[in-house]
Amino acid sequence: MIELKTNAELDAMREAGRIVARALDAVRAHAAVGVRLSELDQVAADVISTAGAKPSFLHYLPAFAETPYPAVICASVNDAVVHGIPTRYRLADGDLVSIDCGAHLNGWHGDSALSFIVGAHRPEDETLIETAERALAAGIAAARVGNRLGDIAHAVGAVGRVANYGILPDHGGHGVGRAMHEHPHVPNDGRAGRGMALRPGLVLAIEPMFAAGGHDAYRLDSDGWTVRTADGSHAAHVEHTVAITEDGPRILTVA
Repeated sequence: MIELKTNAELDAMREAGRIVARALDAVRAHAAVGVRLSELDQVAADVISTAGAKPSFLHYLPAFAETPYPAVICASVNDAVVHGIPTRYRLADGDLVSIDCGAHLNGWHGDSALSFIVGAHRPEDETLIETAERALAAGIAAARVGNRLGDIAHAVGAVGRVANYGILPDHGGHGVGRAMHEHPHVPNDGRAGRGMALRPGLVLAIEPMFAAGGHDAYRLDSDGWTVRTADGSHAAHVEHTVAITEDGPRILTVA
């Protein structure tokens, strides 16, 4: 079932989204060469707890997983695309890091992700991240009343395909609300004009994930969570929770 949110409910979701944005900003500010991923997880946990919210990811057990997710953030480094578990790994110079975070406040979830580079920047990684961010902006721009779900998918995918990046099949965005993952699934590639009509009150997580090697294939780590590019190429992942409104798309996960 797809639940359309009222304006008051969108305002409540905005508060959850604001906390997520603050947590991501804090993680990015703390990230540096030599910092452990587990330290970044604690930074996000502290921000969420101080705000009176709860982490959406911790102990989350979706149908595809064999074990609950063990952390507050997903921390995916270099060839890890999504769902990387924040271990005691220390960030190295030039690492491309993608952080995904969710917070639950007063019955509502917010979900967002960003990618950045620690230390020395490789131009190809900068371009990868910038392209993912452009795809996110294109997807958000297409999230308008009168459009269809396929218009968002096409907008995101077109940016990635022009850049010759890989787009993981079966991975993409989703509905957000009282649950962190709700219907519908939001593909990162697709045909414009197809799929369900976008109506006011629909809230979606739009999240491009691009693989630099150009291949759509991926592999799953033995931890049952971390998704990596099959060819070992670097990946970028960015995301915002976005509401469809009569006045246009409303981004709920900004500070």
